[in-house]
Amino acid sequence: MDIKITPAALSGKITVPPSKSISHRALICAALADGESVLHNILDCEDTYATIDALNALGAQITQRGDDIIVRGITKPAAEADINCRESGSTLRFIIPIAAALGTNTTFRGSANLPNRPITPYLEEFPKHGVKFVSEKMPYIIDGKLTGGEFPVTGDISSQFITGYMLSLPLIGDDCRIALTSELQSRPYASLTADVMNTFGVNVETGDDDFTVKAGSRYIPREYTVEADMSQAAFFVVANAIGGNTEPVNLNYESLQGDRIIIDYTKWLKENGNKAIDICADNIPDLVPILTVLACFTEGTTHITDCGRLRIKECDRLAAITAELNRLGANIEEGPDFLTIHGIKELHGGICETYNDHRIAMSLAIASQRCTEPVIIRGAECVSKSYPGFFNDFVKLGGKADVI
Repeated sequence: MDIKITPAALSGKITVPPSKSISHRALICAALADGESVLHNILDCEDTYATIDALNALGAQITQRGDDIIVRGITKPAAEADINCRESGSTLRFIIPIAAALGTNTTFRGSANLPNRPITPYLEEFPKHGVKFVSEKMPYIIDGKLTGGEFPVTGDISSQFITGYMLSLPLIGDDCRIALTSELQSRPYASLTADVMNTFGVNVETGDDDFTVKAGSRYIPREYTVEADMSQAAFFVVANAIGGNTEPVNLNYESLQGDRIIIDYTKWLKENGNKAIDICADNIPDLVPILTVLACFTEGTTHITDCGRLRIKECDRLAAITAELNRLGANIEEGPDFLTIHGIKELHGGICETYNDHRIAMSLAIASQRCTEPVIIRGAECVSKSYPGFFNDFVKLGGKADVI
């Protein structure tokens, strides 16, 4: 689906969709609890469908009742499972250790760029804990049951591995420790995992370089409501900062989501005459595409650093956002793990690619506000991965988007 956007300032109040990160975690914790949980405000998107399907394949019973998701926890794990993670890195990296801890011999499949996203911390450690990778390339096939102890894991590829281990450890029945072998990037996501696990009855002891789950820990079913997604709110916060008048109305400003820092960045720019500010992105990788849009319209030069991990997301996001915004008239230089953005007054419009990446598509749509000519976004349907209703909301806010 290609969409033509005629530049217009966005204006109005917007209800931000539920957090995708928390939705994944709540679904998993509920599925690992013995009993029935009721989940409110679970995000309705392709990635969460992938996690729901995966948990059902492992033995959970997840159904919809009105607007709520009802989860009957796994009481008898499946002996075997064949799981299609679609394009969801979270589903793949969270569910692999869970399937291993349940002792389910599992095949993992995926599409688009997912087969290229690394799972090295599992390939290296699982054989030491009773699980064999029958296939080390997608489709991945695991065989065996995960045992406890210490799990050394690097923190500089993705925090998703730490979350995957954390979520699985209560199933093992032994004292377990995740020992970081490098600095942990995106630490707020690990903190978010610990918080959701705690809500479902599991205490994670968190140190500077380790995470510990004690023997006897178990998940407890409960009722749970997912808060709004700060990563998605960022698109409308930035729309407001670059000339719109948008107001997200359902945000938790005390949220543990690291991406809530977008509020602080835009506030700082407003209070300091829109002067460029350098940004370290090690804890906020999902914000980089939309932060790049924001930086295009500041006065001076912005450096976004510590973002090399974006090269192994749904696409190479550093290359993609640089190429497409430059195609529209931006002045961005790309380095191995950084972007240098020279501020300008406006973009001129043009035809853009999304690389099948939802965050690239939504960032380009927001950038259209400051274009002098229409923007055509090719492959815009990729927003269904995390925000199927994005363009509907875009139009409700006064955006002019037409399918062509």
